Amino acid sequence: MTTFLLILTVLVALALIGVILIQRSEGGGLGVGNSQGLGSFMSGRGTATLLTRSTGVLAAAFMALCLLLAVLNRGASGGGQVRDILAHPPATHSSTPAAPAATKH
Repeated sequence: MTTFLLILTVLVALALIGVILIQRSEGGGLGVGNSQGLGSFMSGRGTATLLTRSTGVLAAAFMALCLLLAVLNRGASGGGQVRDILAHPPATHSSTPAAPAATKH
């Protein structure tokens, strides 16, 4: 279940990035000069409204999925809190120095 939600969250995030990058900063929609470039599919204003609504829906879905993942994985990590990790860092190597290699004379 968690793996499925994680994959869904990544897909929603990628879709959100794509929808945001498609939009023009002036609200023209789909990043083309005018609505004539798209044919008669939608007017420029209709496209901007569609992209704005889809951005809102994807953002809400992303936030809901992230919160759901956080609730489902609450207490699942064995790492502890940040202050515990900083106070007692995990040992990465032994503290005893290695004995020098014996050389033949």
